[in-house]
Amino acid sequence: MEKTMRFGEWFQLIIPTRWEGKTIEELFRTEWDVPKKLTHSFRMSKSVQVDGKDFNWNNPLSKGSKLQIRLFEEEKVFITPYFHAIEVLYEDDHLIVINKPPFMKTHPNEQKEDEETLINAVQFYLLSNGEVRNVRQVHRLDRDTTGAILFAKHALAGAILDKMLVKREIKRTYLAMAEGLLRKKKGLIDSPIGRDRHHPTKRRVSPTGQSALTHFQVIKEDKERMVSYVKCWLESGRTHQIRVHLQSIGHPLAGDTLYNGKPTVNRQALHAAKLEFCHPFTHEKIECFAPFLDKPEIFKNIDIYSL
Repeated sequence: MEKTMRFGEWFQLIIPTRWEGKTIEELFRTEWDVPKKLTHSFRMSKSVQVDGKDFNWNNPLSKGSKLQIRLFEEEKVFITPYFHAIEVLYEDDHLIVINKPPFMKTHPNEQKEDEETLINAVQFYLLSNGEVRNVRQVHRLDRDTTGAILFAKHALAGAILDKMLVKREIKRTYLAMAEGLLRKKKGLIDSPIGRDRHHPTKRRVSPTGQSALTHFQVIKEDKERMVSYVKCWLESGRTHQIRVHLQSIGHPLAGDTLYNGKPTVNRQALHAAKLEFCHPFTHEKIECFAPFLDKPEIFKNIDIYSL
């Protein structure tokens, strides 16, 4: 784990052995894969120092040197804060993981008209704690889906986490309640997903769609109710991916009427139960489990910590 510390607006990281001889330019562009525009803004604003002094971005760094980056200055806030109680699963100076409730959008569809969303609630939370900057959404969950969702607190963390998501370095494990008893208890659904031209928000398995892979494993069956509790984890992040893939094998989610599920529960029975990733700066392994929020309960007698 890397040695890091915060000093007011500045974040400090002690250069480890594996970075000795690298330049600041290489750290931003190669190690962290930061976009050119953001890298340029840090350089031009002189927001990076070494041992408290300006440092040539193309000079080699020494092990034990103190790399300092101005990350925590106040910003003009563009996201309208909205008070709504939120459950924090993990938080530090760089990022925050929230347990998303059901029936709440992750972000507005129209910025000015739709402000009662999760990102607005997280923005209120940050401001109420004296953190005057814009929260950044790293990924999203459907309105009716619950569970762990990741936000960044500043632009550099957001950029690094975005690239980690693309590289599949952020693992999301879901729990679904699917209708029926699956004949195959474990496997991989490898079916491309595209838009349904007959419905504005619906997706479907399509040979011309984007590649999509869903791993699944049945962890419990309820033969009286004829439902299966299925653990799913993704190698891609397509819209409605789990919902579309489970419907495609004849086992739609309970409550998911958009994809032919029966209205036996009051929402699509999908929960983002676990979120795992390596911290972008400390390299600490972060593992978050999201307790179930539904009342009445949908996922009964399931231990999320065993997933």
